[in-house]
Amino acid sequence: MADNAFWIASLTAGTAVLASWVTSRGTSRAARIQADTTAGAQRVERLREARRTAYAEYIEQAQRLGDVYWKVSELYRGTTGVLGPEQVEELRRLRDRQRDEYGTLRHRTWIVSLEGPDEVAELANTVRRSTNPFYRALEAMIDGDAAAAARFDAAYGPFWKALKDFIKASRDTLHAM
Repeated sequence: MADNAFWIASLTAGTAVLASWVTSRGTSRAARIQADTTAGAQRVERLREARRTAYAEYIEQAQRLGDVYWKVSELYRGTTGVLGPEQVEELRRLRDRQRDEYGTLRHRTWIVSLEGPDEVAELANTVRRSTNPFYRALEAMIDGDAAAAARFDAAYGPFWKALKDFIKASRDTLHAM
């Protein structure tokens, strides 16, 4: 009888050890899966936040550049088409401000390109490139070209369309994450 007790105790102990081993493997695997899932979610959230910041700063900078354009249009609208020396000097100051704002926009374009995705980066470049007609027209206005004001005003449509496209793609990218 004592012999049976020994075998039953050994079988019970072996079963307990095996059950403990299986449980610990399952627990460790579940912990690893949970850690991987958490790390992946944190990575996605960090990427989303980095993109959101890059996109918001880009949009803000494009708006600052748009403010310069509005000031140029407002200045020119207040004339009869012929600019006086004070107005030409103000246009030069606005041109200098435009250069500064453009430099920041170009920098923010690179950041958007870094954060991605490619579609949003390309749209940021489209916005950046759409500022060229403003600059050329502003230079011509300073040089006294009367037709430059119309070219300047015609540049608004492509600029704002490009910016709206960028905003939509940015929003779609952030909401898809």
